[in-house]
Amino acid sequence: MTATDDHIDRLPAPALTRPTSQAERVADMLRTFIIEGELAPGVRLSEERLSRKYQVSRNTLREAFRLLSRERLLVHRMHRGVFVARPTGEDVRDLFRARRALELPAVREADRAPRELVEAVGAAVAEGEAARAEQDWWRMGSANMRFHEALAGLARSARVDEFMRQVLAETRLVFHVMAAPKEFHDPYLPWNRRIHLALVAEDTEDAVAELTEYLATSEEQLIRAFDAMDPVPET
Repeated sequence: MTATDDHIDRLPAPALTRPTSQAERVADMLRTFIIEGELAPGVRLSEERLSRKYQVSRNTLREAFRLLSRERLLVHRMHRGVFVARPTGEDVRDLFRARRALELPAVREADRAPRELVEAVGAAVAEGEAARAEQDWWRMGSANMRFHEALAGLARSARVDEFMRQVLAETRLVFHVMAAPKEFHDPYLPWNRRIHLALVAEDTEDAVAELTEYLATSEEQLIRAFDAMDPVPET
């Protein structure tokens, strides 16, 4: 059994729920695996094993791969196969530009959002705090993804939600550069709670200020990590 085979065997059961076509459902499933950290940069995706595991045709998988390639989540290498993409430092800069465009306006108008959307932000923070109590640092990273997804959700826009999931999937690939997930994620959890408390108090000005500094700090930390990396040879 190859390393790729073992990685695919360990993927969760299918969660094909949201979009319309089968290829879109498969793409959404794989995107979710990337957001959750189940698929790391450079992992090869075997058509044969994924087709057998999730009971979908190889043509459906190829279409799903094409969809995710357009989102820069997968790359096709001639005569080698399909791989999870490896982001670069420039990708980090562009991702954070996109995140500012999506998250900050949503938080700025959060006082108009239904209460349950603010509660979803708090639920993501609570999930992160529970993961920290269990010293499950990778799960804490997943909770952080849901926190930012919930912030964008304050915009009450299906299109913003869709764009945010694409951006967060790429962002999670970026997180793999951090060799110490505890040291990376832990300082941001109190920050998440402060942003949530500002939203509960309807102090959107404070929430925006906190999030602006938060994103700038995270971006610089990740850029430094990429700058310190040795170039990774192509798979």
